[in-house]
Amino acid sequence: MKTVHGTAVARGGRGVLILGASGVGKSGLALALMALGADLVADDAVQISAQGGEVTLSCPVAIRGMIEARGVGLLTVNFVDKAKLAFVVNLDETAEERLPAPRVAPYFGVDVPLISGKNTPALASVLWCLLGGGQLMPTE
Repeated sequence: MKTVHGTAVARGGRGVLILGASGVGKSGLALALMALGADLVADDAVQISAQGGEVTLSCPVAIRGMIEARGVGLLTVNFVDKAKLAFVVNLDETAEERLPAPRVAPYFGVDVPLISGKNTPALASVLWCLLGGGQLMPTE
């Protein structure tokens, strides 16, 4: 197991790991997804582990069920104990093309679809669709 600086939310057991520098909007994106119906997995510190070829997201006990709302404070919210990692979003990266080629991030030997999230229009809506069972299509 390893712990990363990030935020994770889930829908129906499928999770998205949101990465980026402090203050870039990880918690804000998570809150937008939660407003659509997602559940919090973890905010600020996400535990990532693998078993049987599946990568799982979870939360350290000390911060379970809490998320920071910048300028408001810490909130207690509904949460899930774990979720299968379905997508990774990096809020520090901008997609250079309108329809970028699919990319992956390796976690414990599993390639997970990677999305460049900086300046991506309707990102919360895109992630909501993907977490609901959507897939990234090849652009070739």
